[in-house]
Amino acid sequence: MTVNMIGRGKIMDVPVSSDGWVGQGRSRRTGAAQRAMRLATAATLSIAGIHGLPAIAAIAQAAASNPQAEAETARINAWFDAKYEEQLGFSPMTRSYGGDRKDNDKFDDMSEAGMARVLEWKRKSVEELKSKFDRSKLTAEGKLSYDLWIEQYDMAAAAHKFRRSEYVITSHFGPQTMLTRFLLSVHTVSEPSDMDGYIARISGISRALLQNLERAKINAAAGARPPQFSFDGVIEQSTALSSGAPFGGEGDNAVWTDAQAEIAGLVKAGKIDQAKADRYKAAVRKALIEDWGPAHRQIVAWAQAERPKADVVATGVGKNPNGKAYYAEMLANSTTTDLTAEQIHQIGLDEVARIKGEMEAIKQKVGFEGSLQDFFKYVRDDDRFYYPNTDEGRQAYIDAATAHLARMKTRLPEFFNILPKADVIVKRVEPYREQAGAPQHYLMASADGTRPGVFYAHLIDMKAMPIPQMEVIAYHEGNPGHHMQFSIARELTNVPKFRTALYYNATQEGWGLYTEKLAKEMGGYQDPYSDFGRLTTEIWRAIRLVVDTGLHSKGWTEQQAVDYFRENSPAAEGQIRAEVRRYILSPGQATGYKIGMIKIEELRRRAETTLGPRFDIKGFHDTILASGQMSLPLLERRVNEWIESRKAS
Repeated sequence: MTVNMIGRGKIMDVPVSSDGWVGQGRSRRTGAAQRAMRLATAATLSIAGIHGLPAIAAIAQAAASNPQAEAETARINAWFDAKYEEQLGFSPMTRSYGGDRKDNDKFDDMSEAGMARVLEWKRKSVEELKSKFDRSKLTAEGKLSYDLWIEQYDMAAAAHKFRRSEYVITSHFGPQTMLTRFLLSVHTVSEPSDMDGYIARISGISRALLQNLERAKINAAAGARPPQFSFDGVIEQSTALSSGAPFGGEGDNAVWTDAQAEIAGLVKAGKIDQAKADRYKAAVRKALIEDWGPAHRQIVAWAQAERPKADVVATGVGKNPNGKAYYAEMLANSTTTDLTAEQIHQIGLDEVARIKGEMEAIKQKVGFEGSLQDFFKYVRDDDRFYYPNTDEGRQAYIDAATAHLARMKTRLPEFFNILPKADVIVKRVEPYREQAGAPQHYLMASADGTRPGVFYAHLIDMKAMPIPQMEVIAYHEGNPGHHMQFSIARELTNVPKFRTALYYNATQEGWGLYTEKLAKEMGGYQDPYSDFGRLTTEIWRAIRLVVDTGLHSKGWTEQQAVDYFRENSPAAEGQIRAEVRRYILSPGQATGYKIGMIKIEELRRRAETTLGPRFDIKGFHDTILASGQMSLPLLERRVNEWIESRKAS
């Protein structure tokens, strides 16, 4: 899982049978987006010339034989880069995620009016694109960029129609924690000017919090009100973020602690003297007391007032006004297919049954006597499968996950030609946003590789962090999963810049889940219980198909979803409850993992069957990763083109 998850094909700001059923799905798009599905995309051109990929080099050479198309594509790429620079002007956060320090004293406008301005800019940019460029005169790679750009507007416009249906401030994905993490983890301070920006952003985030609060009020009045448990979490989080020094109460506020550490670092580096440090501390204190604290207290007051109006028995969005249409759009958004809720539900049921068969085999392998349910209980409850709930136990978890990633890093060159420059580290989630059983996640490295990627783990309750699942989750979030995926995309230099920051839930999370199984080929899971942990996370994603659709289209309650999850998985109780609540608050998102994995595995089988000895696992993986993210239909076209190029070679 990654931290920016909303929006099919969104530019980042701020993780079976081979009958081809996924391939029959269609991305719910119009205009150029539909043309993109028909595009015989040769996106492999973006890695042309890499040693060991003669077929791709041959395609590049063929493309070069059309100098007019190459010239026109160079011209449109320059236009894309100029337009993307304009677009970044709307989102200083996106710049910071990419390691760009321009505008690092500014913050995104998160008001409805601000969102409308961005949408209108996108509409006009599409008009300009169509008037200035003839798509038919571009190379295949240029056509793909053309279609992707238009798709950004199509999807933004579709999402805008459902802006009243969104849960804006929640306990799991709320701006009160996400924006705080941005300040503490993404905004880098190495020069005095960076500290100036840090202080300005304390006030900028405070403004953004109030803008989100206004949207939350509007949506709640329209009937999009999350259940009571979410308000409880919001109250707890924003109370913590407006408590401690300099506000009063025990301890130090998380931002106050971080700011003092950043200032001390500047002093130690000789960048400022103590007098300047004291002025910085005073400015931080002022911004916190005058802007930060009041914004969080307003969120707390609103949540306390709204809580009695919210559902005690939590369920999905289907009961909300326009909820069924909203959920259908969220499924299309998450999976980039036209699969219905009923179809996805049945796929989930079928996958759960299949994976349970593999789990039964491991149960027999370790010599456990009893039913699979008995084995679930054993793995869920026995102390041998957990580190102690102490600081030593937490450090042991971090150390073990780090060791797994280090070993996997040595195997990457056998399966990939392209490797990321940035490293990945394992960290505990910060106290202000840590939740027992909440999902581990990944924070992107900077594009230049100087800021490492981070695999975050919630370690407040070690009974919610089973050891058998540690290895597989490390691979999913780190290498060869999300860290590899995002770092390669962000480090690309031979596609328009906007394509290095695209996000498609099914492609992104499908890759993460695919690499969990790939890691077994790469030598992971030597312990059968770790392999059982791998199956635990795979069935977890299959259960999501059942539970997410059950909640949002069949009216399941939270407890019904928890009961189904527990019956079919050895996941810890804390994990299960946290997962189900995540699905309630983010409808549809959790369905992209398994649907995406199924498609990637289907494409690999097709390539292996078609190419036989010509199949190249490195080339296949580079084909998936080396042009940035795209919808599943476009990914299928891309792999098909790679298959044809290999055959021709």
